[in-house]
Amino acid sequence: MIAVPPNELPDSQRIVITGLGLTSPSGNTQAEFRESLLAGRSGVSNYEIRYVGETLAGICNYEATRHQTKKDLRRGTRAGSVGVYCAREAVLDAGIDWENVDRSRVGVYVGVTEHGNVETENEIFLIKGYDYDTSVWSHHHNPRTVANNPAGEVALNMGITGPHYTIGAACAAGNAGLIQAAQMLRLDECDLALAGGVSESIHTFGIFASFRSQGALASHEDPAKASRPFDKARNGIVVSEGGCMYTVERLSDAKARGARIYGELAGYAMNTDATDFVLPNPERQAECIHLALKRAGLTADQIDIVSTHATGTASGDAQECKALRAVFADCPKVNINNTKSFIGHCMGAAGALELAGNLPSFQDGVCHASINIDDLDPECELPGLVINEPREVGPVNYILNNSFGMLGINSVVIIRKF
Repeated sequence: MIAVPPNELPDSQRIVITGLGLTSPSGNTQAEFRESLLAGRSGVSNYEIRYVGETLAGICNYEATRHQTKKDLRRGTRAGSVGVYCAREAVLDAGIDWENVDRSRVGVYVGVTEHGNVETENEIFLIKGYDYDTSVWSHHHNPRTVANNPAGEVALNMGITGPHYTIGAACAAGNAGLIQAAQMLRLDECDLALAGGVSESIHTFGIFASFRSQGALASHEDPAKASRPFDKARNGIVVSEGGCMYTVERLSDAKARGARIYGELAGYAMNTDATDFVLPNPERQAECIHLALKRAGLTADQIDIVSTHATGTASGDAQECKALRAVFADCPKVNINNTKSFIGHCMGAAGALELAGNLPSFQDGVCHASINIDDLDPECELPGLVINEPREVGPVNYILNNSFGMLGINSVVIIRKF
């Protein structure tokens, strides 16, 4: 890692975001997504899945056949389809002349929380009807469930012959995809990276059943109120699907083609709690934030917006807030928000999507709120927390994006206005 501020690096080592494509429970473009965030509109709805029954989820409704044939969709996976849609939309958004790109110099780095559960559950459900006769098991199962599937489906669809892989980083994976892209560009392993995260989680009953058995699955008579990080009455996670992919380039290449730049990767960090399978460690989270700030050459009070990871669980939210107080307690001008209160938890896509919802703040000077906070938990009190209504904050130069995951994996990305 080059430990100097990005503006002191040569343009060939500075990393910028030049395009994005997304699908979320609140829209299929950044403009739609941002509008729902500023309007305070939830994307959570009622949902039913086998064995679990009635529950709640964030569901995406994008035009899959815009970039895939029906045969592609039958052969592949939901996560792969989400990745293809987002990657294709990112390239279009970036204005890249795709037909003339050297695709051996394109890398695909897709963060995932888990992969293969949906396809395996579906096959077991199918053979149950045949008295568990495995001769009816699909020959497509193996390529559907290998860990590199989502990134591989993007590469197949787009004819990319450079390096592709998925990054299993639990719910820190969206940030991890961006970090990997930066590293590979700086190492000259690729000239263009398609990076971010995807999730098909709502299509596996196992994730709902497991969160329910942990007492960590959200419930509420009003779906729009179910995801409520920081609220005293929060009762768990709303599982959601989604995806967000970015085109990531060296600044020198972006300048050469006259690209619009969403922001520059100013700093990043990943570390590990090494303390528990599920419960977070606020000291390690704070260390991760401090490390990202150090690498960006920033002090905490220079951050304008902090996008929190908070999922709506009692322990997770309180521990992250403890970490944030340790870093930002003396920073009254830092604004803090949460996107999961709108869309639920998009797992491997969460970090990438939550960043996408905040990037427009560089232009409009508005920090979207955290909604559904009717009674703020005293353990979640934070200076600068934006509650229920968006806040005009003036010039925004730095956004810090937190994403943490099970097995104690932590990731932080800092984006600078270019």
